[in-house]
Amino acid sequence: MSEVKSPQIRGPKPWLVLLALVVGLLLGMMSSGLSGPLRSGVASTASIVGGLWLKGLTMTVVPLIIGLLVTGIAESAQAAKGGRIAGRAVLWIVVLSTASAIIGMALMLLLLRLVPLSESSIAALRQAMSSAQPVHVQAAGGSVDAFFRGLVPENIVSAAANTDILPLVVFTVLFALAVSRIAAPRRASLVTFFAAITDAFLVIIGWILWVAPVGVLALAFGLGAAAGGSAFAALVHYILLVSGVGVVITIAAYPLAVLVGRIPLRRFARALLPPEGIAISTRSSLACLPAMLTSARQLGIRDDVSDVSLPIAVALFRATGPAMNTAVAVYVAYAVGLEPGPGALLAATAVGAVMSYPAISLPGEISYISSIAPIAIALGAPIAPLGLLVAVEMIPDIVRTLGNVAHDVTLATLVDRDQRPAIARTRSE
Repeated sequence: MSEVKSPQIRGPKPWLVLLALVVGLLLGMMSSGLSGPLRSGVASTASIVGGLWLKGLTMTVVPLIIGLLVTGIAESAQAAKGGRIAGRAVLWIVVLSTASAIIGMALMLLLLRLVPLSESSIAALRQAMSSAQPVHVQAAGGSVDAFFRGLVPENIVSAAANTDILPLVVFTVLFALAVSRIAAPRRASLVTFFAAITDAFLVIIGWILWVAPVGVLALAFGLGAAAGGSAFAALVHYILLVSGVGVVITIAAYPLAVLVGRIPLRRFARALLPPEGIAISTRSSLACLPAMLTSARQLGIRDDVSDVSLPIAVALFRATGPAMNTAVAVYVAYAVGLEPGPGALLAATAVGAVMSYPAISLPGEISYISSIAPIAIALGAPIAPLGLLVAVEMIPDIVRTLGNVAHDVTLATLVDRDQRPAIARTRSE
């Protein structure tokens, strides 16, 4: 029987979406010169087109969350059963992904206090986004007590219908873990079922992304008309802050390898240069795998550790994902004037950590939407801005890949360090 492969989903070229964003912003800014009725008609048409495109993206979020989590956790559980090295690698992935989400949340909150958007930009962004998707101001509530009370859904169907993301994610994780414990034939049937559902929705979202230039242009027109030149300033502000979070996570790989992996700093930095160079040019961790294996051997990591832990890292681990995805969602919330309370921030952090596992093999644009939309919803923020921000993801995506490659090699050093006492005991026996 031939192996079943997931559909190859490719959207339009990133530069085309970026071009649509720039053109839409410029047209929106120039629309002030149109006559009143004509300007109103063009703005209304752009709002309808942009709103329909956003609804197309939104309708895929809940089924993608369920399908991706079930299949992603099943793959992680299967990898963890592959022996001591694989199990240790998966454990480190869980720990580092959780830490990444926490750091990303804290960093973005700090950066938004130190370098906030102007009040005029926030007002303009709210006005522009409201034309495509209503923005409801959320008070600074959302207590920690409410967070814990809302962890478990009373009715999973109701939670899905109301897009109650946190309880939906908790239920899906528990369900996926339960699936990993049942008899192999039934487990395979369920995983295949959810994989088929996921593939079907990926095809749908692929179709939606093919018209992304049209949707982005329509949304950008409304933003340019409302925000004017400050729209470009807001995008630059966004790129710098989100990329800054990614840079911090990337740099964190070095002291982690030195202090925990016990690798000299200069040696580790030198070994990372070849895979990092490939990361910049390809923006693909998978393309960096051969170079990472070579780097691991240069660092003295045993072949049996690197040959297992690095492929698992490439398949299951995105160190920058939880931090940068959570940072994007927080930025969106504050950019439209929302102030999520501590309970909402906790929920977003938890969702950000969990949603990094199933989005590994997805194309960048799909991963961007499927991973960040649930976090934004957990914060009570609109996902309309994501339809625009995905157009400028090329620059942060380079930082993402650099950080992922650095942490993949760091993961191999951590697993190798963990295994040395076990090897020493085995030899002594």
